Amino acid sequence: MFTAPRYALAAALALTLTGAAQAQERGAGPEQRVQRLVASAPFKAAVAKLDQDHARTVEDTIKLTEIPAPPFKEEARARAYMEMLKAHGLSDVEMDAEGNVMGLRRGTGPAGGKVVVLAAHLDTVFPEGTNVKVRREGTKLHAPGVGDDTHSLAVLLAYIRALDAAKIRTKSDILFVGNVGEEGPGDLRGVRHIFTKGKYKDRIAAFFSMDGTSPERVTFGAVGSRRYRVTFKGPGGHSYGAFGTVNPMAAMGTAVVEMNKIVTPTQPKTTYATSVVGGGTSVNSIPESIWLEVDMRSESKDELAKVDARFQQIVKDAVAAENKARNTRFGEISADVKLIGDRPTGATREDAEIVRATKAAVQAAGYTPVLGASSTDSNIPISLGIPAVTIGSGGSGGRAHAPDEWIDVEKTASVRGQAVGLAAVLAMAGV
Repeated sequence: MFTAPRYALAAALALTLTGAAQAQERGAGPEQRVQRLVASAPFKAAVAKLDQDHARTVEDTIKLTEIPAPPFKEEARARAYMEMLKAHGLSDVEMDAEGNVMGLRRGTGPAGGKVVVLAAHLDTVFPEGTNVKVRREGTKLHAPGVGDDTHSLAVLLAYIRALDAAKIRTKSDILFVGNVGEEGPGDLRGVRHIFTKGKYKDRIAAFFSMDGTSPERVTFGAVGSRRYRVTFKGPGGHSYGAFGTVNPMAAMGTAVVEMNKIVTPTQPKTTYATSVVGGGTSVNSIPESIWLEVDMRSESKDELAKVDARFQQIVKDAVAAENKARNTRFGEISADVKLIGDRPTGATREDAEIVRATKAAVQAAGYTPVLGASSTDSNIPISLGIPAVTIGSGGSGGRAHAPDEWIDVEKTASVRGQAVGLAAVLAMAGV
C-alpha cells in the first residue's frame, strides 16, 4: 500500500511522463506521426475494415456511377449521396445552396473548431443522356465517370465505416463532402462556394481532394486556367448573292491559326487549345454569328497572363484583318470575348505539413510518391493559402473523360491504395 508521499511521487512521475509523451508528439514531424499511426492497432483495424467492406465499396461505386451527374445537373446523385452520408451516422448532413452535400464526423475538440475536409466531386464531364450503365469484367468496372470521380465518393463512405469500426477518434472534426462543379464548365463552383460562402469557410485547416485512382500521386500544385467563348458576329448574307461580304468565320479561322502559332514554355508548363466551335445558319449562307471556345493553362500566373494577353490581341487583329479584307457595306465584323472559366494558380509549399504527411503515407503503403501539379478542386484552397493536396482513391484506372473509362478494383491493390488517403487525413486531423 502506497504511503501518501510515495503516491504523490508516483502521480507526479506519471504526469511528467505523460507530459513528455505529449511534448514528443507535438515535436514529432509529420513523417514520424504517420509511421506511428500506420503501425498502431487502431489503424490496422481500420484497414482491416476497408478490406472486409471491399465488396460494399464496389457496390457503392456502381450504384453512384449509374446515377447520371452531368455538369450542372448533379442533384439526383447529390441527393442519393446525402442519404448515404446520413446512413453512415454523420452529423449536420446537408445540401448547401450550391448543391454540395456534406456531413461532419465530430472530433474530440471543442464544437466549432478547425476542420479537415475530405472531398470528392459528384459531377462528370459527360452530357445528359450518356449511357452510364456499369459493365463489369473480372475486377474491372467500365463506365463513363466511374473513376473520375465516382469511386472516390464510395471510398469516402468506406473511410467513415473504417473509422467507426476501429473506434478512432480524431482531434479535429472531419467534413466529408460530395461537391458539384469540378469538371469543365463547372469552374470549381462547388468548392469555390465552400471556401467563400459556406458555413465552414473560416474553420478549414486542411483540404484533401480525392480525384482519380492513383495512390502514388500527391498533387500540391494548382494549374490555373482561363477559358473563353468568343462570338464573332457579322451582317451575314447569301453565299452567292452577298459574296465578298465580311465573314465572321474567316475572322475566327484566322484567330485559330494565329493562336496555334503561340510558343509557350515547357517549364513552367503552359498550354492552350482551340477546342469547340459552333454557329452558322446553313451551308449556303454567310454566317451572322459563329463562336469558338478556347482553354489556356499554366502552373505560372505570369505565363498564363502572357498567353491570355496574346490571345486577346489575336482576336482583335483577326477582326480588323477581316474588316479590311472584304466588303463592309452591310456592316462590320465584331467579336464578343466572354470569360467562361477562371481557375487560380498556386502551390502548397512542398515542405508543408500536409504534403509531407501525404508523402509519408504513400511511402508507408510501399509506393513511391509522385509529386506534381494539376487542375483540381484543390486550386481554390491553394489560392487562398489553405494547405491542400489532391490524392487518389486507390487501385488503378484509365481512359478518364472518355466513354470507355475504366477502373480496376482488384481487392489487394485497392485496399492498399485506400490506406494512403486514410493515413494522410488522420495525420492532419490528429488521433
